[in-house]
Parts: sequence; C-alpha cells; structure tokens
Amino acid sequence: MIVVTGAAGFIGSIVLAELNKKGNNDLILVDDFSKQNKERNFIDAKYNELIDRDYYFDWFENNHDNVEFVIHLGARTDTTEFDWSVFEKLNVSFTQKMFGLCAEYNIPLIYASSAATYGNGELAYDDNHEVVEKLQPLNPYGRSKNEVDKWILRQEKQPPFWAGLKFFNVYGPNEYHKGRMASVIFHSFNQITETGKVKLFRSHRPDFNDGEQLRDFIYVKDIANVIIWMIDEWQKKDIQSGLYNLGTGKARSFYDLAANTFKAMGREVNIEFIDIPEDIRDKYQYFTEANMNKLRAAGYDKDFTSLEDGVEDYVRNYLNKTK
Repeated sequence: MIVVTGAAGFIGSIVLAELNKKGNNDLILVDDFSKQNKERNFIDAKYNELIDRDYYFDWFENNHDNVEFVIHLGARTDTTEFDWSVFEKLNVSFTQKMFGLCAEYNIPLIYASSAATYGNGELAYDDNHEVVEKLQPLNPYGRSKNEVDKWILRQEKQPPFWAGLKFFNVYGPNEYHKGRMASVIFHSFNQITETGKVKLFRSHRPDFNDGEQLRDFIYVKDIANVIIWMIDEWQKKDIQSGLYNLGTGKARSFYDLAANTFKAMGREVNIEFIDIPEDIRDKYQYFTEANMNKLRAAGYDKDFTSLEDGVEDYVRNYLNKTK
C-alpha cells in the first residue's frame, strides 16, 4: 500500500486522484480530517483507510510491514505565518520522524520541499546539495523546509530511495480551501467574477515593472505526474535519491497569468495595481525559475503544461463549474 499525507489538501488530493486513475486504490490517507471544508477533495476517492495525522505514527509502527511507499505532502504552507513553533511541529519534526521511520523500515519516501528555500535567489535556483546549507529563506515557512533538507542531507541512515521535491508556484484544482495562500489564478477568477477586474501587486523595485514580477508557475497535475513517475522509476531501481526542483523551468509574469485568466473566461483584460502588504513586502520574491536539468537528467522527459494551457483547463473545467 501507499501512504499519502496531506491527502485532503491541494496537491495531495490531486496525487490521490491520479493514483486512482492508474488503478491504485490500495491507499492510506493521512490528514487533519476535522476540517470539513476539504472533504470534497477526497469524497469520491478510492482508498483503504483515513488516518488522523495525530495518530499516524502509532498506526505506522503497527502497519509498516504493509507500506510500500510514503508520499509526504502534509505541511503548514502559510508564508504569512511567523510562529516558528507551528512550523517546527508540523513541517520539521513530523518530516524528520517520517524520514527516520522510512529509513528504519526500508521504505521509499517522497516529501514536499519548496522553492521558498531559495530566498531571493542569490545562489540561483539550482537543486544542488552543496548550496543547501548556504540558502537564506525569506520566511519561517521557507526556513522550515530548508531545515528539513539540511537535516536529511546529514543523515547517514536513509530510506532505500528518497526525494525532496522543491515545488515552485503550484496552481490548479482543489486549492479553494487555502484562503490567502491560494494561487493568483484562483483569486483572479473570483475577482473577475465579482468585479470584472483583477488586482495585482505593484512593483516596489525599480528593475521590475508593475505586474512583471516573474514566477515559475507549475500546474498541479504535472506535480502528480512527476511523483507517480518517480514511484515507477524507483520500482525499476532507475533513479537517484536527492533534492529535485519541480517547476517548468520557464518564469512567467503575473500579468501573463492574469491576462490568460481573462482570456479563459472570455473577458477583456482589466488590471488594477495595488501595493504589496507591508507584512510581506520585504519577504516577497520578484523572480523564481527552476533549473530543471537534474530531473531531466534523471529521465523525466514529459512536457510540462504551458501557462496558457494550464490556466485554460483550470478555469474552464474546474473554476467555471465550481468542480
């Protein structure tokens, strides 16, 4: 069986759906299932059992002999949360314990890292293990992910295979519960529906025009495809453990993103620029772009969804239908 943590969340629920599509229903779902607003993310899924995250490790100790793979996507992802104790418990300690148990019981593990570990990108966006200790994340969330990466790279005892996936800007279906942390596409769709226009952040740097801040936007279905590919490659013993960037390798502007949202909705572009909130202004990334050479060299050769195609699919087949 495969364990999926964060299974009721954004990325986890899409991975779950893709596993089901491939006929894999022997799944254990782990999350905080008391949050009923996420129930529709897994209501139609096929699985064996739901395990509350507070009882997961007890369950794991008793059932590890039946676990073939762990996909650990559960985390606190709020970049505006500054209480370190929240991240230390949910992101750092939980993942470290997970890694240790997978190493002890010889179970392969994929876990969610983040491009937030790269900070302002002074050391570029290369998934090179040599730079991990030198990275300077801009917020506690990014720091929590980097602390895990650093700790894992120091461990002598490791699972038979592990991968820390540095997700860049992920968007797509099943993110409706994320509030402020949902993608700009999600918020743009709602703003256009309600007001006919989109509000984008004004640039507070002279080297970037308003709305021309650049991010590597990756469609959540591509994330699921890479994870499932890694599981297949591990079964063939044909992939190396390590940290892997997971973006498209092509940065796009927020203006492009908003304009494509208008297009998918059949509306004229109408954008208003507003100041970046002061609580995140000095921690705001103006450019991210994944170096994807490592994953490509490992053998992943499938094209990533273009921003145009991803926005069109998300808007027309999900947001327009409130699916």
